[in-house]
Amino acid sequence: MSGGLSTSMARNVFYGGTAFFAFLFIALTVDTNRTLPKRDNSANITPAVAHGKKLWETNNCIGCHSLLGEGAYFAPELGNVYKRRGPEFIKAWIKGQPTGAPGRRQMPNFHLSDKDLDDMVEFLKYSSEINTAKWPPNIEG
Repeated sequence: MSGGLSTSMARNVFYGGTAFFAFLFIALTVDTNRTLPKRDNSANITPAVAHGKKLWETNNCIGCHSLLGEGAYFAPELGNVYKRRGPEFIKAWIKGQPTGAPGRRQMPNFHLSDKDLDDMVEFLKYSSEINTAKWPPNIEG
């Protein structure tokens, strides 16, 4: 017997590997579809949360910030900012931008109304309540 792999052996390895990884893919898909409904937070979506998300999108907040790991990393992660800082701090911070501190990146002032600020805070609160399986690993994001 030669030390090489015969054509039939290679075919069997290919088909066996394909079947194994297809089964693995299907099993992981089923597990994900069973797990995610237990972890989402969709029952808590209110009109204020929906409007806050619309503000998030129209002002392109994700162009600088990340939310639950998605987005840019120019500015802080905001998935847990509600827990870290609280609603009043968030509103005051957004209103007080840009700070004018030399040498620091500056967030623009979006001139949001008080209702818009409240809705943005509701969206960030909603985001902070999603079960992320303990991610990020520390409170500062």
